[in-house]
Amino acid sequence: MSKIAFVFRSHPHSTTQGREGLDALLATSAYSEDLQVFFIGDGVTQLISGQDTKSIYSRDYLPAFKLMDLYDIDDVFICQSSMKEYGLNQTDLAIEGNVLPRSEIGSRLNECRKVITF
Repeated sequence: MSKIAFVFRSHPHSTTQGREGLDALLATSAYSEDLQVFFIGDGVTQLISGQDTKSIYSRDYLPAFKLMDLYDIDDVFICQSSMKEYGLNQTDLAIEGNVLPRSEIGSRLNECRKVITF
């Protein structure tokens, strides 16, 4: 089976892209085991711990990212350059992932047959 990449590139809660991407990722895991998840650019902000969504009347879907372990989604890659741009460390994130340089992210994306971006 070919690898499918899910790429998160948008800020959380500014649109529904992050929540829809997570829903699509978890649904796809039911029929495919060869998934890779990438957080690049603004997408790294999807993972920041302690987001308060009450003031913007938005559903807090950040805890659902932790379901990736339960769904056996192990290939999670986070762009090191993007984290640096936002002043983030691994400890700032709600989940664990492989923090990689931008060039390595690109190489891994090139290995994927299908790329779905949110």
